Amino acid sequence: MDVITWYLEQTSPSDLLPAKPPAIELDIVRAEIPSPELNRFLYTAVGGDWQWTERLPWTWRQWAEWLSQGVETWVAYHRGTPAGYVELVPQDEGTIEVASFGLLPWAIGKAAGGRLLEYCTARAWDIAERHPGLEPTRRVWLHTCSLDGPAALANYQARGFRIYDSRVGVPGDRDEGSTPGPWPGAGPRTHR
Repeated sequence: MDVITWYLEQTSPSDLLPAKPPAIELDIVRAEIPSPELNRFLYTAVGGDWQWTERLPWTWRQWAEWLSQGVETWVAYHRGTPAGYVELVPQDEGTIEVASFGLLPWAIGKAAGGRLLEYCTARAWDIAERHPGLEPTRRVWLHTCSLDGPAALANYQARGFRIYDSRVGVPGDRDEGSTPGPWPGAGPRTHR
């Protein structure tokens, strides 16, 4: 099966469109202390059902190096329990990549993704206020593919991201076989 990868962007803070209120209360908090353990947990818990496998073999040191690039991790919590997360990665010339975005399985279908994306895209636009050495943001971009959650592309577009490129047959880090679940080899989860 061909995999379609879409590349989307916003080029102005005014591109950002609001989301409807989620069905659950969310507290969205920046993890201010880089934590390889936290980011690996979130990567596997969110990406396990969507074939996110590229970072599974990373060592603690590789996770630490990833986070040392100035990556901001924002975590959505509901009643103290992680519901989803976003990684924002500063790049050259005022560009911010939304490198990871998603919800834990129990939070899917509760409109939490729209709210989390809206909030964290706004944080991408004001990231230079938290990091004085960064240029002001001029562009926020991300990519998604046909192996991601069925609502992913529509959510990005509903928040004002526009497709600027697409490619067929570029699966990236995705394997169309079984999903790893939250732990390598755990298989797909069915508790939704």
